Amino acid sequence: MSLRLRLALFGAGVVALALVLFGALLYALLARGVTTNQDDALRTRAQQAVASLNASPGVVEAQPVAPADLRTSTDVFVEVFDPGWTLLYTTATPAVAPQSHGTGFVTQGGFRLYALRFDSGYVVAGQSTKVPQSSLSGIVVFLVVSAVPALVAALLASWLVAGRALAPLKAVASAAEDIGMKRDFGRRLTTGRSRDEVARLAASFNGMLSGLQDAYESQRRFVADASHELRTPLTTIQGNAGLLANRSVAGDVRDAAIADIGAESARMARLVDRLLTLARADSGLRLELAPVRMRPLVEEVCRQAGSTRPDMNLDVSAVEATVNGDEDSLRQLVWILLDNAFRHAGTAIDVRLFVEPGWARLAVIDDGPGVAPTERERIFQRFYRSDTSRTGEHAGLGLSIARWIVDQHHGRITVGAGGTGGAAFLVDLPLLPTS
Repeated sequence: MSLRLRLALFGAGVVALALVLFGALLYALLARGVTTNQDDALRTRAQQAVASLNASPGVVEAQPVAPADLRTSTDVFVEVFDPGWTLLYTTATPAVAPQSHGTGFVTQGGFRLYALRFDSGYVVAGQSTKVPQSSLSGIVVFLVVSAVPALVAALLASWLVAGRALAPLKAVASAAEDIGMKRDFGRRLTTGRSRDEVARLAASFNGMLSGLQDAYESQRRFVADASHELRTPLTTIQGNAGLLANRSVAGDVRDAAIADIGAESARMARLVDRLLTLARADSGLRLELAPVRMRPLVEEVCRQAGSTRPDMNLDVSAVEATVNGDEDSLRQLVWILLDNAFRHAGTAIDVRLFVEPGWARLAVIDDGPGVAPTERERIFQRFYRSDTSRTGEHAGLGLSIARWIVDQHHGRITVGAGGTGGAAFLVDLPLLPTS
């Protein structure tokens, strides 16, 4: 069942419920009014009979010429009884006497009776209960007959209104289907000038398309850049492998080819490892955080990194600081910053770990060419390369991973200018109170 049909049926159902409630209320009011009118008529007729009897006591001796047949007649009839409830006079046959032998209203045997006492006995005015029932039956028929076209009109109106209201949603669905088939993520829906729910839906859908387009373009760039980065070491490895296959190659050339293959293989391994890290980040990986002492971690990583570059002047200064973090990821963060500094530094790198109110700050400063102010945000994008002075044989993934690690630790990472003109990478991590 379509949504339009369900809405139309719902609208018709609401109208039907309203008609039922209105009919029930109207029936109750009219039923009460009909009964009251009958009682008023009977009371008035009885009072008129009593007045006539008091004025002419001998009238009860005469009998009516053509008494009404109560089996078919619905007219008001009058009966006169003596004090012992013996019938003296009646305008209808067969006679009906109140079984309670009292005054007031009573309903019995399909008749509504009203007994009124006077000086010589009792006067009873009565009428068949079919009179109000007949009136009410006519009202019920009228309500039912008038409700049918009202329901049909409500169903038709609900169908038209639902169709008009759902037309923009149908357009959104058609556009979404067309965009999915053509993969045209640059297309946008027309929101119009209204501010209703459909307009907000179209605006939200356009926002989703913008995000989807950005993600799609980012994925395309990611695949293209990854393919490019992998192609270079693969070409080097293939060329050197072909060279080694030639047995006439000199020993020094063979050694150089083997070294190139090892270096390019290590480079590919680092690239694949970083790609896997970013893939896990994209899949929603969340690090489990625990208290980590930063001073021994920074000093150990710096010692290991310094042994790989003995030609570099690496100066380390660290104070005690405890953060809530993942130790392996924090080690990777320090390695990434040091690896970036080693590539661009001239002769010296300074590593500082100090404490500021509420934060543990790690600073890695090199004496290289630095980063231009216009590039300081974009260098954290995947595969981004800054100016040629800071570009080398690297994939441009490290700083992107560093930002993800810092974000997972609820911190911040920025880059500025160092005191010697080089780059200064600053990482702020929330400090635990125990620090």
